[in-house]
Parts: sequence; structure tokens; C-alpha cells
Amino acid sequence: VPAVDGILADLGVSSHQFDVGERGFSIRFDGPLDMRMDRRATSTAKTVLEGFSEQELLRIFSNYGEVSNSKSLAKYIVTHRAAGHLKTVQAFKDFVHPMVKGNPNKYFAQVFQALRIQVNEELTALQELLEQLPKVLKPGGRAAIITFHSLEDRLVKNFFKNGRLEPEQEHPFLNSTFKNPLKVITRKPITAQAAELKVNNRSRSAKLRIAAKTEL
Repeated sequence: VPAVDGILADLGVSSHQFDVGERGFSIRFDGPLDMRMDRRATSTAKTVLEGFSEQELLRIFSNYGEVSNSKSLAKYIVTHRAAGHLKTVQAFKDFVHPMVKGNPNKYFAQVFQALRIQVNEELTALQELLEQLPKVLKPGGRAAIITFHSLEDRLVKNFFKNGRLEPEQEHPFLNSTFKNPLKVITRKPITAQAAELKVNNRSRSAKLRIAAKTEL
């Protein structure tokens, strides 16, 4: 298939995985500190927590989870992880409980999101998808992407707007020949309305953005 009429990307984790503890995605159920979407991968949440440096953990918690006390959390984990509290979800939550700020559920949701994004290299996968869009869409074809947190949404918004991951740097002596192959259809993201929120509370953070490939 040389080109397609449309692409729909529904990012994030399946709701089913948040309702069971088997894969370690949920903060509500005990299970292994795994979080791999692809079980063939070697990196797990446990290996990240056990092997990453303090600076690497700080980057993960700060950038991917926007955890308020990322620096002190990273330092605490590195200082005390030799005691071996990183085997299960509940053991990890008990281990870092002294570091929890504010609402525990929100705090752990941010920490788990950060670990999940790192384990699965989710932002890298999204960037690869975005870079391929102009090549695989037919003229007039549309890309619709549903995101679930600000990091994803920002990537999609800026790519649709600029047609590239990094905005072009202006050069005083050169005129740019680059033309964005995409046209933004949704100036603002489409979000769930009250009726949907009533029956599907998890849709509250979903944002849908749509772009079309420009005609030749």
C-alpha cells in the first residue's frame, strides 16, 4: 500500500490494563513492576528504578510525570533502593510513601506515568509516527491523533503546525524553501462533552487533533 486516506492514533494504555494488576500499569492493584506494552522488551519499571542514575531518574520524573518533588524523589530512590523494595507495585508505593506530596493517588499516577513512558519509549514512538505521516498520507488524507497528557499533545500540536518536529531556525541570508505538507483542521483540540464524561470518566484527559495533507 503506497499511501492511505487516513490514520487514527489512539495513544496511551488500554483501560483494561488499568483495571488489572497483571502488567503493573495500575496504581490500584498489586502486581509486578513491569509496565511493558511489548513483553519482548528487556526494560521494565523495576530495571529502570534499580539501574538508572539519580540524574536519569530526575529527568524521567520531571519531564515525563511533572512530579513536584522529582529531585528529592530521585535521590531518595537511589539512596535506599539497595534494600530491595522494588519487586512489586505495592512494595514500591510503600517504599516511596515518605516522599508523597499532596493527593497520593495523583502523585503515584504521575510517577507511574513517567516510568511507563520511559519503559516503552512512548514519545520516541510518537515522534516516529509523526515523521512518517506526510509520506504515507495521500493528498487530502487526514491524520487524527488522540492524546492523553500534555507531552503527547504538545508534540502533535507543534508537528501539525510546523510540519516538522523541530521548528526551522531563521537564517538572515537564506530563504526557506520548506512548506508544511499538513493543514491543521482543528485549531483547538476536540474534547469529551458532558454526556461522554458521564459514562466514560477516563475520557476527561483525551484531546483529539486532526490535520490533512495538502493537495499537490
